[in-house]
Amino acid sequence: MFLLAFFALIIERIFGYPDWLFRVIGHPVTWMGWLISRLDNDWNREADDSATRKRMGVLVLSMLLGVTIAVALVIEYGLLTIPLGAALLCLIAASLPAQKSLEKHVEAVADAMKDGGLQAGRKAVSMIVGRDPEKLDEAAVCRAAIESLAENFSDGVVAPAFWMGVGGLAGGAAYKAANTADSMIGHRNPRHEAFGWAAARFDDLINLPASRLSAFLFVLAAFFVDKASPRNAIKAIFRDARHHRSPNAGWPEAAMAGALGIALAGPRSYGGQMIEARFMGEGGRSELTQDDIRRALKLARVADALLIGLFGFLAWVIWQA
Repeated sequence: MFLLAFFALIIERIFGYPDWLFRVIGHPVTWMGWLISRLDNDWNREADDSATRKRMGVLVLSMLLGVTIAVALVIEYGLLTIPLGAALLCLIAASLPAQKSLEKHVEAVADAMKDGGLQAGRKAVSMIVGRDPEKLDEAAVCRAAIESLAENFSDGVVAPAFWMGVGGLAGGAAYKAANTADSMIGHRNPRHEAFGWAAARFDDLINLPASRLSAFLFVLAAFFVDKASPRNAIKAIFRDARHHRSPNAGWPEAAMAGALGIALAGPRSYGGQMIEARFMGEGGRSELTQDDIRRALKLARVADALLIGLFGFLAWVIWQA
């Protein structure tokens, strides 16, 4: 299982998910999203009471996971019975982590800030975060990009690889299905407060190991990045991570803030509503620039290399056992 995750990470790190393939057949996440959207439209009825909508949300999550796991198991065991099937399985598994696309979208913010200034940076960061871009100054744009990098390194890279290592293609696909459900229906709004309750709580649970592992990888990566501090990363994790609204996102964000000597999180605006939050890290709160985004990208690349090395080592240990 860890061998599959190891090769999937290497393939995706090098090639990513080809744009032409996305145009032709979409992506596993888009297929999952289509099913979630249909179930949300058909089963999330405003006329139902909160308890009924919560039960329907549990049923939707159960159905989504059941379908995803069943399809993944058929693909996995079917491919392993044919010549070159293992190679095809690795190619399919490589669609689940998102190292290359994450790096591409975050780097686009730094490039936009450098070439087009604040307005271009606001437009670029609006593609990866949900906060109101028109209220972001230069430091806030950079902060948002770095926070997205830290959180999505955990959710989009470490977590699918971890669950793939635990449960093969089915484990990785099930994680992506649950995480997609959380992003689509796991919101605290009138429509999804009850219906998306199960998706949100389950996503919190399955992201717990990956968020801690991601923070640990950022601490280790700080040893290999110039002017980064593993000691401050550890201090920030234990001091600040628990104050984040998410039980998981605070771990990688605090680790990155501490390692780079910057401040992340803090107050932000969503849909015109100001959300109060504590800063994480001890760095400056107003002087972030696109150079800080590039430093964060360097830290994430080293952490990603360490992740691949870890999975390769685990695969070797299991092979020798």
